[in-house]
Amino acid sequence: QVQLAESGGGSVQPGGSLRLTCAASGNIFSLYAMGWYRQTPGRQRELVAVSSNAGTSYADSVKGRFKITRDNAKKTVYLQMDGLKPEDTAVYYCNADIALSDYEPPLEYWGQGTQVTVSS
Repeated sequence: QVQLAESGGGSVQPGGSLRLTCAASGNIFSLYAMGWYRQTPGRQRELVAVSSNAGTSYADSVKGRFKITRDNAKKTVYLQMDGLKPEDTAVYYCNADIALSDYEPPLEYWGQGTQVTVSS
């Protein structure tokens, strides 16, 4: 069984910073892409940033402010968020493609979500 445990959300004033952490645990054979999505009420979940063998990719709205990094040895992905804006307020979800063995294709897993609120 695989779990993605997120931490680091909270409330911050505009211009502030937060660092989100997502640690994968369980019967993991291989980690593929790991990333972060966010969702606000009434809107679809949107990609924020992703890290894969092809490199990193960001939503246009966060480029230059957010940075995704990962520690494969710890099976952990981070999202450093600087210059936060009120429009960054959302529930942030960790996402990972994980294979449980060398003969199974990777499956998509989600964390439980962590709230980020940017407000003065």
